[in-house]
Amino acid sequence: MSYRNIMKSIFNRGAGALPQSMPLAGQVANAAGGHYFPVNDWTRLDRFLVLGTEGGTYYAGALALTLDNADAVLRCLDEDGLLTVRRIVEISQSGRAPRNDPALFALALATAHGDQGVRRAALDALPKVARTGTHLLTFAGYVETVRGWGRALRRGVAGWFTGMEPERLALQAVKYRQREGWALRDLLRLAHPLTDDIVSRALFDWIAHPEDARAIARARGAAPLVDGLYRLRDATSVRQAADLIVRYSLPREAVPTGLLNEREVWDALLVAMPMMAMVRNLAKMTAVGLIAPGTAAASYVAERLTDAEQLRRARMHPVQILLALRTYAQGRGVLGGLTWAPAPKVSDALDEAFDRSFGFVAPTGKRILVAVDVSGSMHWSACAGSKVMNCLEAGAAMAMSFVRTEDQAHVIAFDTGARAVGVSRRQRLDDVTRTFSQWSGGTDIAQPMLYALDQGLEVDAFVVVTDNETWSGRQHPVQALAAYRKRVNPEAKAVVMACSANGGSVVPDDDAHAMGIAGFDAAAPQIVNDFLRS
Repeated sequence: MSYRNIMKSIFNRGAGALPQSMPLAGQVANAAGGHYFPVNDWTRLDRFLVLGTEGGTYYAGALALTLDNADAVLRCLDEDGLLTVRRIVEISQSGRAPRNDPALFALALATAHGDQGVRRAALDALPKVARTGTHLLTFAGYVETVRGWGRALRRGVAGWFTGMEPERLALQAVKYRQREGWALRDLLRLAHPLTDDIVSRALFDWIAHPEDARAIARARGAAPLVDGLYRLRDATSVRQAADLIVRYSLPREAVPTGLLNEREVWDALLVAMPMMAMVRNLAKMTAVGLIAPGTAAASYVAERLTDAEQLRRARMHPVQILLALRTYAQGRGVLGGLTWAPAPKVSDALDEAFDRSFGFVAPTGKRILVAVDVSGSMHWSACAGSKVMNCLEAGAAMAMSFVRTEDQAHVIAFDTGARAVGVSRRQRLDDVTRTFSQWSGGTDIAQPMLYALDQGLEVDAFVVVTDNETWSGRQHPVQALAAYRKRVNPEAKAVVMACSANGGSVVPDDDAHAMGIAGFDAAAPQIVNDFLRS
């Protein structure tokens, strides 16, 4: 770079194109060697709750990214602890995040805050965020690392047990034995919950003393589900086991391992299987022959998957469905040796379920250029805590959600260059994902705007799906956007959908025509829709 350009970058950073390796006014360094605008802690809180940090990113390991986000959560708690707790509850309950672990982690941090009112609010919120036994066990694993088991925490956990309806409590005890080194028995013994409800007391005694014959007998007499659990253990035939599963609506977790390769058993389980469990077990049910082309089970599963109301009630997140589609379509498991022949009807239903999981979004009628970052970092960054799906695959799926909704959506892929990919609304998600997987160059988020300028495209909005780790361009994305607005459309909007919980965005907060959001939030299409209409 010439001395003239260096002096320009020092004294007049807002004027003219500047390489992304050098910062504009107000920017900070990103993890890739480029620069972006820092986002505030409340935006980071939302990103963390939606996206999580378990897989890290290509440029930042999971530990470093989690510590960075934990600091942001703590700053939010210091600024307004009660608002932070409300936000944790809101995002957890709304089903906007594919996993609940980040919310449980943030809530654990809140229970250790220095303000007593914040701690009390966090513990009061525990049943709203830890809605199942596995949630509570995960929370226990987190909370013990940040605080001791004082009276208030024990009282909060006791409230989780006493506030649950006995029938639901029995289901949690049957399904969720242990996690994160904790068992429900451990928590029950720590919390000592007290209740006048006879059924709950019998269940507490059984959970705390699972080998005691009198406790078992009382629990069996009080809760039919517990009685069914023990009857199933004593079953002498597959037919008898299947009948017991149907009669007592027993979950898969209650079934002895030796019976889980029996088609008749899975047929019985499917009758009352919750949506989430059904999606998780599609591969196994196909492997044992229950789900196959032309079977009643395949039709039943497909009908449920395409029922928008059932998807909504089950809080099925688009990323969870996309992960299920990706795994099911490949016909083999990531771990273990399970293989199966996918039933086309079920694959098609999963594809349709992905669209329906976003809810109905009316088209905006706007001309939208949807640009998916296909750089190397997108290939190597895990999506929302998934170990088998990367951000690129989820980004391609997000692009499809716009193609299937908007009549004037044009999709491109970009790294250090941009190219049209001709995505149509009739394409399957797995086909689109394979198309996007062809490229893996550097990251230049200015490319979508430069492509529109070069092609003479008139667009009302750019929707960019990226990890924000831009570094390779000769000018910053905001400069390319400004050039497009000056030469083509001064009202052009920009939406940057982040797919990692890092600390920046390529668009600044003070641009009224630009917005940065968490990309794989189930509410994202509606948020974008509202923004483009405003």
